[in-house]
Amino acid sequence: MYGKILVPLDGSDLAAQILPQVEELAKAFKSEITLITVGFLITLYSTTAEFSYKSVEDLEASLKKDAENRLERYAAKLKAKGLKVSQVYVKGVPAHEIINYADENKYDLIAMATHGRGEVAWVLGSVAEKVVSHATVPVLLMRVLDLKQPVVKKADYIGPD
Repeated sequence: MYGKILVPLDGSDLAAQILPQVEELAKAFKSEITLITVGFLITLYSTTAEFSYKSVEDLEASLKKDAENRLERYAAKLKAKGLKVSQVYVKGVPAHEIINYADENKYDLIAMATHGRGEVAWVLGSVAEKVVSHATVPVLLMRVLDLKQPVVKKADYIGPD
């Protein structure tokens, strides 16, 4: 059913919280897993001489290396559990690249975490929302933001006793 699972990771610990669920799915369906990170750098323009094109290239190379190292660490942990895992780093607009990669490489499922970013996501949209809205394959979303209920003290409570 899910022979190939694509797992977008943005480098955050929250995004990686989808991995235990992906591990279980991959074991159940004997799936191949691909971990993907999309490098997205908004080029900033500066009138100062200290922000040169060379420094942007250096920044992009550093970000790419960090992302590839993270992907390798996650992949190694999954491989140690007997799973077939690969990783890929692509550059571009995250939602667009995730959807295209899944489509072009015939994935059966995209599994990703959603951070539940609140009001900002309502206005700007989120990568997860865009992927769900436009993907040509099923998308499994897991909300990973751990919201804790506030502790209400009896003195703060207004209402019937």
